[in-house]
Amino acid sequence: MSEEQLKILLLAGGVGGAKMAEGLNFSSNISLTILGNIGDDDSFHGLWVSPDIDTMIYTLSDEINKTQSWGVKDDDYKALSFLSKLGNNTWMSLGDKDLGLHIYRTDRLRRGDRASDITKDIAEAFGVTPHIILPTDDIVQTKVLTDQGWLTFQEYFVKERCNPVVKEIVFDGLHVAKPTHEALEAIAIADIILIAPSNPFVSISPILNIPGILDALKECDAIKLAVSPLINGKAIKGPAEKIMISLGLRADSMGVANFYKDLIDGIIIDSSDAELAPEIKSLGMQVFCTNILMSNNSEKRRLAGEILDIAKNNNFPNEVNA
Repeated sequence: MSEEQLKILLLAGGVGGAKMAEGLNFSSNISLTILGNIGDDDSFHGLWVSPDIDTMIYTLSDEINKTQSWGVKDDDYKALSFLSKLGNNTWMSLGDKDLGLHIYRTDRLRRGDRASDITKDIAEAFGVTPHIILPTDDIVQTKVLTDQGWLTFQEYFVKERCNPVVKEIVFDGLHVAKPTHEALEAIAIADIILIAPSNPFVSISPILNIPGILDALKECDAIKLAVSPLINGKAIKGPAEKIMISLGLRADSMGVANFYKDLIDGIIIDSSDAELAPEIKSLGMQVFCTNILMSNNSEKRRLAGEILDIAKNNNFPNEVNA
């Protein structure tokens, strides 16, 4: 692989995606582009909210509330308290600073601006260096069929705290959605395409299912890797293993590898799951075992560095010491 600056395209959503982006952002000699999830987007109090994109921006600008891994640090909820007093449903926790961003986005959308351009301008205003791009400027929303009926993803995730049993996941709006030129260009020129340790079904699938995106990923020449979001069959954060079990799938790194088997060249799994490596290799992909838990900046940097070394050297050792 060329010694020139590596062009990394990270497919990401949720907290795991933001942590992976943060780790890569510490790396030198790379150009990082993040293709984010917009399936979680929804309207609250007349404002258009893009939770995964905003979490990415807040994380990379050091504005994130690190205690909860979402929202804005040092925020308060005076507006929400008044909305509650007025009878609005306030189960979606939006702080006053956070609402300021949503007001800005909504105002520009109503004026007809592209969601991609708005995202770019927000990221630049927050001093974010990596390019954050959208898979589509159209509205595509994740809907979840549960034992309580159809729910939006935020209703399932936030309001119901992932308690309902998931029976089916669909993405409303795909029939009219078109990929952004930024997404297709980033895929075409990438040296490395990395799928973050995000929920495959509700964070990555909304990206892959945008018409034209998956075909472009399969056709490009980049090395394609994924980081498992599961350790010992458990997600660090979020409902990934719960959804996999509900859908009748294997809730471990083998199940994740099987989900991505037609797309990726290799997968990075936790050392504690090393016994799964031979079975995963039978799918026709390489396996790299290391410590994939990113609980602090040092671990984020280390994992990002190891992934870049794998890609640059096209080297997949069976196991390394974490």
